[in-house]
Amino acid sequence: MEYKDYYKTLGVSRSASEDEIKKAYRKLAMKYHPDRNPGNKEAEDKFKEINEANEVLSDSKKRARYDQLGDSYSQFQEGGGNPNNFNWNDWVSQSQGSAGSGGVRVDASDFEDMFGGGFSDFFSSIFGGGGAGFSTSGRRGQARPVQQRPRTYQQNVQIQFMEAYSGTTRLLQIDDRRIEVKIPAGAKTGTKVRVAGVGPNNSDVYLVVEVVSDPRYERKGDDLNSEFQVDLYTAVLGGEIKVPTPKGEVLLNIPPGTQPGRVFRLTGRGMPKMKNPSQFGDLFARAKVTLPTKLNAKQKELFEQIKTLAE
Repeated sequence: MEYKDYYKTLGVSRSASEDEIKKAYRKLAMKYHPDRNPGNKEAEDKFKEINEANEVLSDSKKRARYDQLGDSYSQFQEGGGNPNNFNWNDWVSQSQGSAGSGGVRVDASDFEDMFGGGFSDFFSSIFGGGGAGFSTSGRRGQARPVQQRPRTYQQNVQIQFMEAYSGTTRLLQIDDRRIEVKIPAGAKTGTKVRVAGVGPNNSDVYLVVEVVSDPRYERKGDDLNSEFQVDLYTAVLGGEIKVPTPKGEVLLNIPPGTQPGRVFRLTGRGMPKMKNPSQFGDLFARAKVTLPTKLNAKQKELFEQIKTLAE
């Protein structure tokens, strides 16, 4: 299995701050977002890699675990070890053994196929399972006991931002059973969806949701933050601007003299509340005023006149 350098993927150093990681991610995610690259498989794969890297490096616990692996892997290479011979399973077992976890150990890459997730084998091997209990073999979902029969187990499942907004499903297949699991609207990273009695020996399955970040929106609870472009003339004179929201574009009235950075609150245009999907958070849209880059002679003359009048 190939080691993934998440720092290289985002183009940041290993000592990068949270702010630097966030800025690098947003820049790359905007560039490779599927909406900007329709039908481009290469851009789609790149977008997945960027999101996976951000998923790890933006989470302090995941980042610490990843850095721990990176140190072990570097020492192995410096000692003359062949990267192809690095024993990933031994490292995962050793790093988890000291914690004495009593959870479950699964073949995470196999279960990613089962749940329709988007993580790489590398990610799943490091973050997808934990502890002792059972391992998979043979057909997907067919489990054999190792030390004890767990009553529950959990697995990450990745969904897109708009799937979290509208609610979605994942198809779970265990042996000959195909079970459609509903993920509610408003789900956020860390949300657990319980599927009772479908696992081995009638155990419960918990899907742990990972929501892929959307470069257009920053989520805080059920509220969203975003930016929208306002041309100089509308900012000065006032007018209407179309502002994107997850529900679609809305016309926002821009008052004359709107300053760069002004925040407009769009009530009910945020995320649905998971426990009450008929209610929504708010969207806080920040105005980003764009200045003209080229002026003709007449426009320059008019701006000079305005400057003279303002003095």
